[in-house]
Amino acid sequence: YRNMTWLFWLSVAVIITATVAVTGIQTKKTRPIEHTSMMGMARLALVAFIVIFAYIVFRARAGG
Repeated sequence: YRNMTWLFWLSVAVIITATVAVTGIQTKKTRPIEHTSMMGMARLALVAFIVIFAYIVFRARAGG
């Protein structure tokens, strides 16, 4: 664990959070929100951010 930077751990936390948000995992005795319009918009925003960041990374690696 010594060679792993804070950016690695932040990336792991973001991936776990995004997975939980997209799949709709919830704890017991909470309100279900997985089929609401707000959750649908949150998933759409998450996908849009992923596409934008993937494009930025692609352009940066391609030298453009």
